[in-house]
Amino acid sequence: MSDNAKPDIKDREQQVLKLLVDHYIDQGIPVGSRTLSKLPGIDISAASVRNVMGDLEEMGLLKSPHTSAGRVPTSKAYRVFVDSLLDVQEPDSLSVKHLQTALALGTSHQSLVTVATHHLSGFTRMAGIVTVPRRDGNAIQRIEFVPLSERRVLAILIISNEEVQNRIIEVERDYQKEELDGFSRFLNDHYLGRPLNEVRDRVHSDLHQTRKDMSDLMELMVDVAGKVFTQDEEDDGEDMVVSGETNLMTHADLGDVQKLHGLFEAFQQKRDIYALLERCVSADGVQIFIGQESGYDVLDECSLVTAPYVKDGTVLGVLGVIGPKRMEYARVIPIVDVTSKLLSAALDGRKPS
Repeated sequence: MSDNAKPDIKDREQQVLKLLVDHYIDQGIPVGSRTLSKLPGIDISAASVRNVMGDLEEMGLLKSPHTSAGRVPTSKAYRVFVDSLLDVQEPDSLSVKHLQTALALGTSHQSLVTVATHHLSGFTRMAGIVTVPRRDGNAIQRIEFVPLSERRVLAILIISNEEVQNRIIEVERDYQKEELDGFSRFLNDHYLGRPLNEVRDRVHSDLHQTRKDMSDLMELMVDVAGKVFTQDEEDDGEDMVVSGETNLMTHADLGDVQKLHGLFEAFQQKRDIYALLERCVSADGVQIFIGQESGYDVLDECSLVTAPYVKDGTVLGVLGVIGPKRMEYARVIPIVDVTSKLLSAALDGRKPS
């Protein structure tokens, strides 16, 4: 998070800052001292408000756009607001029930995280993101092959009672069922119970061995298995689900075409955002990155609110939302928090298929 020391803010300055940030989040226009002095909760004159706003500006908490005499919060102000001045709202009960119902229909880890992502984007009107549970450390329980037509083979990887992966691979010739059964027996004898990433590395190593050291059957088996795990390596990029990116186009703060282009490019590439979410895996509860706190230029005008989700006490991934710094933190933070808890409950409560 930010390395900047928190400013020492007096009670009156806190009062003015809280009202100004609340008003700016609600209205989206620079706030003047006269406007603030008329708001409920202010018991000082417009002149006194103006003086306090000047002090807050000197602390780096407010800034003045060139086109207005009013002030807007800085990233530093949002940090103080979120850490010390925020009145968090209870999540809408209808939204919670809607998510519970949707999660109850989920049949796999993938479907559950997809439901969570759609919920986050829909109810926050921002971009929802969820990292998919990493699967390369999961042990393989069984590998089976089924011959298909037109030089294709169906590879069935049984990871657990809850996860079965089916992959169709293209091969150099048609295989008989007996041949593929032999491949299955060999792979199960040698790799049963080993993590998926270890099997993949071992197969890749075998692929690069001198071919003359292999029997014809072994060479065919390694070729088929190599295709299975090459596909697995390519599929590993799908480690994050993003939903509702276009919602960001409706926020005036992110209306600049260049900003949006950079954001959409980051969503497409995923690498940097995924790395940022990975930093939140060990966090206890909600994490908030405001502006430059993320460490990525493309998110300088954004805030990211995240929370980890778990199964059987083990963190599987992180979910959250990306939106403008001028987001409704009081509403968004509890939505992210309750979504992580409901997703965790759904993962724990689902019966093995």
